[in-house]
Parts: sequence; C-alpha cells; structure tokens
Amino acid sequence: MNSILIIEDDVAFATMLKTFFEKRDYKVETAFTAGDSFKKLMIQSFEVILTDVRLPDKDGLEILLEVKEKYPDTQVIVMTNYAEINMAVKAMKNGAFDYVSKPFQPEEILQTIKNALSSDTLATEKTNAPKSTSNEKEKPKEGLISSGFVKGVSDAARKLSDYIDLVAPTNMSVLIMGESGTGKEQVAKSIHDKSKRRGKPFIAVDCGAIPREIASSEFFGHLKGSFTGAIQDKTGHFEAANGGTLFLDEIGNLGYDLQVQLLRALQERKIKPVGGNNEIKVDIRVVTATNEDLFKAVKEGNFREDLYHRLNEFSIEVPALRERREDLMLFAEYFLDQANAELEKDVIGFSDEAIEAFQNYSWPGNLRELKNMVKRAVLLTQDSIIPLKVLPHEIAAATKSDDSYSLFKSKNEESLILDALEKANGNKSKAARFLSIDRKTLYNKLKQYDIKL
Repeated sequence: MNSILIIEDDVAFATMLKTFFEKRDYKVETAFTAGDSFKKLMIQSFEVILTDVRLPDKDGLEILLEVKEKYPDTQVIVMTNYAEINMAVKAMKNGAFDYVSKPFQPEEILQTIKNALSSDTLATEKTNAPKSTSNEKEKPKEGLISSGFVKGVSDAARKLSDYIDLVAPTNMSVLIMGESGTGKEQVAKSIHDKSKRRGKPFIAVDCGAIPREIASSEFFGHLKGSFTGAIQDKTGHFEAANGGTLFLDEIGNLGYDLQVQLLRALQERKIKPVGGNNEIKVDIRVVTATNEDLFKAVKEGNFREDLYHRLNEFSIEVPALRERREDLMLFAEYFLDQANAELEKDVIGFSDEAIEAFQNYSWPGNLRELKNMVKRAVLLTQDSIIPLKVLPHEIAAATKSDDSYSLFKSKNEESLILDALEKANGNKSKAARFLSIDRKTLYNKLKQYDIKL
C-alpha cells in the first residue's frame, strides 16, 4: 500500500485530504507542524510527502531540503497559493517533484500523486539524478517544465493545462489558436509528449516559411529526377512524422492547391511523393496552429471549409501573457535559467523595480518578447540581480495603465466594472481581482450603479 504524509496546519483541509486518499487505498498520515512531521518520519518511511509551504514552525522549503537530504527517495509535492509562485519555483529547483496551487479539489492532485509514485519516475530519480554541488546551478525539474511548456497558476493557465490533458491521449486533430509569441508550438509539443505517440517523431513545420513552388515536395517528398534540382530522393514531412505528430504552424498561410493535397492526405492517410507512382501509408496525428481568425478566412473563401473542420476536431485558445499576469514571474524565472545556461552567467533574480516594470508592461510580443528581453538583460547585467536600468526603455518606463483597470482614477467606472464582469464570466471574485479591489468594494459599486447579474 502506497504511503503519503500530509503536512498541513489547516486541520479540516488535512483531514479531508486524508479521507479522500484513504478511500483510494492509500496509507495516509497527517502532521500539522514541521516538528510533528519529522517525528513521524523517524518512525516510518513515506513514498510521497504533500506539504504546505507555510507552516507555524518552519518554512516549507526548509522541510523540503531536510527531506531530500535525509530521505532522498521520498517525493515531495508542495502546496502553495498563486501569490507565492516564487516560493514554488524555488521548491522545484530544490528537488520538489511538483507543486499544486490552492485552492484545489483532491481529484486535481490525484494524478500528480500517481506520477510521483510511478516506478518509472522513482527509478529515474534514484539512478539518474546526480547529487548537486555548491558550484552547480540546478535545472528546473520536469514537474514544473515539460518540453518547454511551463505550468502556470492563473485561471487561464489551468484551463489551458486541463484542455491539454483532456485531448492529449486521443487521436483528435487539434487547432491551437493564439497571438504571435504565446507559445503555441510548446503547447503542441506538450500534447505530443502526453499522448500515446510520445515515443515517436514530433515534426514541426512553419507553413509560412515554405515557398509555394516546393511545398508539395516538402510535405510529401520527391523522387530523384522528378523535377529540376531533384538530385536525390527526399523524405517529406508526412513520412518523417509517421507514427508520431505533425505540427503545422501558421496553417492559414497554406496555398489553396496545397490545402487540397493536405485534405486528401488526411482523409486517405496515404501520400504520394512528387514523381512517384506508389502511395505510402502514413499514421500521423496532425496538430495545427494559427494567429489568424481561420473561421473568418473560411467565410471569405481563403481557406477550405472541409479542411478547416478536419483540422478543428478540438480547438485550444492559448491566452496572451497579459491575460495571465499571475504566471509572469514564473516564465521570467524559467527564461532566466535558460539565459544563464546559454550565456554562462549566474544571475539569480530580478530587482523589485524590475519586477514592478514587468508587471506594469503589456507584453504585446507575449512570451517571445519576454524571453528575448530576459536574455538581453542577463547579458547586460554585471551584478547578481537584474536592475531596472538594463531593461528596454518601453518596459522600464511602463506605468500601471497599459492593460490594467484603474478603477478609482477613471470616469468610466461603470464600463470598467461591466467589462471586468464580462471577462470573468460573471464571477464577482475574479472581477474584483481584475479591478484590483476587494469583493466588498465591488458589491458596493454594483449597488451604486444598480448593476444586477
């Protein structure tokens, strides 16, 4: 029977989790302080520890470090809230298997517990994970980052992650929509990595970068001598992705002729190389992405409707960075680690002024802009902390007005409130967060303007 130790000072919440897991045949112990937890660890061993980062007698990170030192085979999952995202990042770097953001339902953490208990995960941790030294900067752990896809804690990030988990095990074609720079390819790779095809190829193709005259050859391959310049046989993207996933980025850039060929290949699951007579069977999953309104392109006659429906068996909207502010510093920390590795530097974080500028800026270039900015800042920084002065002028000079609600400075309070409520789908708590006010203030404003939901 798998054993879990829950360290949580909220007695009711700890008891609820204990009951939930015991009903699923787990052996569960609870501790309400760090001191209690170490007493239990001296008596028996646990395969997984689920601990809050805020406890009455010790910081959750202290518990994590002590557990990993004394009980290296025990997996640790930390519980935190979105305001403590930097704490979660540090926990992952210090060896936590994963983190979960409060509030959550027990069902949401069950799969994480199962992953932590899986024999493959435990074997990998035991045999492959080298001991870190004081001179070695640890890389972010897989629980936080998978294939470049960073988990977030915002509502938008949770919805995105839920959709990925839902569709990944299927063979459905997925259309990923979102602004430029939002990380659509990382979402596609995450879908592939969580699918039954994860051991097979993932082939990414930028449809906007393929010249129209050689597009058929690029997708379906060609035989030697089939046209001028074909000096040898070429394997196309479809055949290269056989058994795996073919990711077509900026699908709206495909010419009409190629749309017809693509539709036939998807329907028949067969391709014919340019200059060839024999058809080749292919078993692929197609994931596509666009930053355009593809349905509008269909209505305007620029994209085939039958192909659109073939590609859009399931759609995912990737949120813009400005719509997931709680995730901003999580991404910044991830890109900081990447930049340090690439530039062979050891910058450890951002100054308070730089963080404030990040939060005030609207990030029109989304994650791509953030990644490039962080790398530039790491290159320019001479100290261990990134200061405000090395940030580009447009970011350093940003004030809290680009994309935020300045409720009490605006003459359009009622419009701002209605806009926030619409954005929050009528959820008053979310709307209050968008407006940077508490719920009581929002209720008073609703009464003041006679807004009824």
